[in-house]
Amino acid sequence: MCGIVGYIGHREAYPIILNGLKRLEYRGYDSAGIALFDGNDIKLSKTKGKVDDLEKRVASEISTQGSLGIGHTRWATHGVPNDINSHPHYSNSGDLVIIHNGIIENYEALKKELQKRGYTFKSDTDTEVLVNLIEDIKKSNNVRLGKAVQIALNQVIGAYAIAVFDKTKPNEIVVARLGSPLAIGVGEDEFFIASDATPFIEYTNNAIYLEDEEMAVVRRHKDVKIRKIKDDSLVNPYVQELQLNLEQIEKGGYEHFMLKEIFEQPHAIRDTYRGRLLSKEAIIKMAGVEDNMKMFLNANRIIIVACGTSWHAGLVAEYIFEDLARIPVEVEYASEFRYRNPVINKNDVVIAISQSGETADTLAAIKLAKSHGAFVFGVCNVVGSSIARETNAGAYTHAGPEIGVASTKAFTTQITVLTLMALRLARAKGTMSSSDFRRHLIELEMIPDKVEQALQSDAYVKTVAEIYKDATNFLYLGRGYNFPVALEGALKLKEISYIHAEGYPAAEMKHGPIALIDENMPIVVIATKKGHYEKVVSNIEEIKARKGKIIGIVTKGDTSVRKLADHVIEVPETIESLTPLLTTIPLQLLSYHIAVMLEKNVDQPRNLAKSVTVE
Repeated sequence: MCGIVGYIGHREAYPIILNGLKRLEYRGYDSAGIALFDGNDIKLSKTKGKVDDLEKRVASEISTQGSLGIGHTRWATHGVPNDINSHPHYSNSGDLVIIHNGIIENYEALKKELQKRGYTFKSDTDTEVLVNLIEDIKKSNNVRLGKAVQIALNQVIGAYAIAVFDKTKPNEIVVARLGSPLAIGVGEDEFFIASDATPFIEYTNNAIYLEDEEMAVVRRHKDVKIRKIKDDSLVNPYVQELQLNLEQIEKGGYEHFMLKEIFEQPHAIRDTYRGRLLSKEAIIKMAGVEDNMKMFLNANRIIIVACGTSWHAGLVAEYIFEDLARIPVEVEYASEFRYRNPVINKNDVVIAISQSGETADTLAAIKLAKSHGAFVFGVCNVVGSSIARETNAGAYTHAGPEIGVASTKAFTTQITVLTLMALRLARAKGTMSSSDFRRHLIELEMIPDKVEQALQSDAYVKTVAEIYKDATNFLYLGRGYNFPVALEGALKLKEISYIHAEGYPAAEMKHGPIALIDENMPIVVIATKKGHYEKVVSNIEEIKARKGKIIGIVTKGDTSVRKLADHVIEVPETIESLTPLLTTIPLQLLSYHIAVMLEKNVDQPRNLAKSVTVE
């Protein structure tokens, strides 16, 4: 949530920061702002609304000159979205200016103490408290900005990524992080600061990712100096070469990032198993699994922790691991897992799944599991992310950047990684014959081509979307491996079209949801030939008898469901455990087209953020 961009160097800062904020719009936000140092003073402009609104306001309010500046997109926590609560925030003197992602939990106590000292506050934010705390410490202790930041951060409770500078010494930006990502782009006599690398990828491929409880002083003509916030010890900066390129984070001719990412799935799935899946040799090679095989083979159970779409991928994995590898699996919401005093043993393996690798609840669940002695394996998409660093081992999905807030290719590539893991463990445990193992590998290798075929239904899905775009409620039904896909389909529709939708196991329909069915209710039923097909057809009969509108997701060539359903969308045939990789495709397209027809902001749906780094 929220986005940070900063620049210090030899170029004009404004266009770099503005473009960087646009790159970070996918993170979700409700207001935006920018502060520039023009050589004499700080020029600040901020507004409720989008970055485009900020650009218009800047043009009428301030000069854009200067080679030092910071910018921010805010997702409201403390204080409603408005101009005053938007970042950046000044200190009372006007000398310091700050941007901040995260939450300062003890801000009220700090604010009362500062008010006793004569400080006043214009906003409702915790961030304005933090910048004045830094200023108070700087003055009362007669220390430099970096030291003041360090002392202040040792007094706050909560999560943060911050960037702050002092107009009286405008040769540096001080940054720090705890629980919220922060990257420093290292160029030639210039530095870039951002929540991720996308704002500066065209300027440099070199980046430093701060770890939790680290701060850095970024100065021109000097190396970045990093210290531990708690004990002031120096940290040797690790400069990482980025694998990202500009083309990956542009729309490439598509109307929206979400549509681009839906159509990137064949390529993304292939990239995810590339080098890991060797069907001719009947081998799966995953270093993170191979190096820790004993942990997996001796595991009493696997606990999967995740949130949102990643949780749905975890539910699919539960079926796969238990079915193929015969290992007991529990799937937990990370947000609940961390607070319910769970029973965790040393022989448990915890798999943490996150697209961004920065999800706050999942990170907290990882730390809890590790404190109980469990082995933690991470599955995420972003190289160098917090989850990648916090876990004992892991596997990247290699989906490439996912800019649309509503995850699509993250879901299918997560399932791909988890399937590879389950197959490798099944072979190691001897729960799968060599012929069955080889058959699964061959089928998985064919999935990208079959996803391509599923995407060919796009035009027909669009016609179905036109029919049901004005519906106020949807039901999604599936059984077995496709029950999680029903949940994911409902989530996608809710996220981007704001239509109420619920996913259920098909058999549960008659235990309550059937009361909702009438001639105005669209019901999406996943009814592939593999997996309880006859039972699902019976459920469709029950819906038909109550005049519900049926949208069937079926295996190519199906005739039984076609006779009953109002609309049928076909996907290619595959083995049961791989059907989620195909059945999710038309559901993504359906949600996308309905949202576009309703003129919703598909890539940046209201109230949502790509990376949820606060509770």
